[in-house]
Parts: sequence; structure tokens; C-alpha cells
Amino acid sequence: MEVKYYHRDIERFLNSLDKTTRARVDRSIQLLSQRTYQLMMPDSKRLEKDLYELRIRSLESIRIFYTFFESQIILLYAIHKKSQELKLKDLSTARQRLNFLHFQ
Repeated sequence: MEVKYYHRDIERFLNSLDKTTRARVDRSIQLLSQRTYQLMMPDSKRLEKDLYELRIRSLESIRIFYTFFESQIILLYAIHKKSQELKLKDLSTARQRLNFLHFQ
């Protein structure tokens, strides 16, 4: 399945990562494109209806929020995860982008 970025800030974020972390992110995205809905914990987690997180553990923990939309995987938002809990602000940004995507 084809993977697309919702916003250019995701690509900028991914390009800012160190080589090792970026390589793991790229492998995780490739795995997601191959396994789609079958990708499960610890690599992927469903957060709520139509909203998932891709979980990358390397030198730093990275989370990429995504959805499936019109036979594509849309990467909505990407963050460095620094604590156990997801920040409400980050989840809110992912939800807003998801909602906008569905109501275009």
C-alpha cells in the first residue's frame, strides 16, 4: 500500500533524525506498507477509530500517527516520545489532521 505524508513537517521531522533512527523509521514504514492492518504490537497500536501509531524504538522513541484512507496509508504526525503517556497536544494534532482528511 502506498504511504503518503499528510504535511511537509513530517518529512522534515524524519530528515532531522540521526542515521540509525532514520533507518529504523524507514524499515518500520516499509513494514507498515506491506502488512497494513496486520501490523500489530509492538510495532503498531490502534489508538482509536481510524487512528494508529507506528512505534519505533531506537536511540530515541519515535511515534508516527497514521490512518488508512482511500487505499493509502497517510502519515499524519510524527513526534519524539519522551514519556509513558502521549501528550494531549500531540494526540489532538493527529486527530485534527485525521478529521480534516475525512471532511475534505
